[in-house]
Amino acid sequence: MAPVKFDDIPKVANEVLSDDYQVKGHVLKTKQKTSWGGSVLSMQVDLFGDGCATPAKLTWKLPTPFGCPSFCVDKLELDKGGKFKLEASSGKLYQGLKVECKSDLADVSKVMVRHTYTGLKDAQLQLKHKLTKPQDFTGEVTYSAGIATCGMKFSSAILSGGIPDFGVRLLSGPYFCSLLAKEKFGAFTAHGFYKATPDIKCAATYQHGGKASGNFSIGVSYKGLYKFKVAQDQTVFFGMKTSIAKNFTMLTGSKLNIKTGEHSAGVQISIE
Repeated sequence: MAPVKFDDIPKVANEVLSDDYQVKGHVLKTKQKTSWGGSVLSMQVDLFGDGCATPAKLTWKLPTPFGCPSFCVDKLELDKGGKFKLEASSGKLYQGLKVECKSDLADVSKVMVRHTYTGLKDAQLQLKHKLTKPQDFTGEVTYSAGIATCGMKFSSAILSGGIPDFGVRLLSGPYFCSLLAKEKFGAFTAHGFYKATPDIKCAATYQHGGKASGNFSIGVSYKGLYKFKVAQDQTVFFGMKTSIAKNFTMLTGSKLNIKTGEHSAGVQISIE
């Protein structure tokens, strides 16, 4: 089992509980690969938004910007407010090392740098910090062996006695479970997953301790196209993914709080 990022430890269950629930808003997404060095142009339009009928967000991906193979522009984004985001990376500096940078192209002090090292077998090490303030960092280490993956996430507070977050996951056949310990062992979040049949997947999560203590949700997915979940506050969610044509999909969803009667619905159309 390959190591994963610390925040992805419960990913197997979260794919059922969190992904593809478009329960608010109306969104149009397009993605077009161009002949210019394999660059990709993506566009997201939030339809019927406040103050503007079609506020859009444009995103470019440049695998070999200006013919340079040494680094990749993973994202160059212009949002509806006229603000930029730049994400660039390179895996050519050292074997097994990937360096990523994120910037808003406005403030150098906000430039973030992330180093990910996978040169050790079954392990992944990551360190993230501001370019101008490397002493203020966060990091994580994950290691996989057999059916298990364990991990630790820490910040610069560890130098003064701070306690890291810990996580572990087990994946065997149709069964999956994970446990995260955060907030100095004051909050524990458990996830469970079971693939009942090739088409039906079930998942659940529960938190003990912390501000969200007692929160839980239970969900089921059918063929990855139809999803349903219920949360502890009596809110039910429904999501449906429809393939209209090749590279043309639509997500629809809704949520309803049975106790208060509050409800919402959303649609997302994706064209690639």
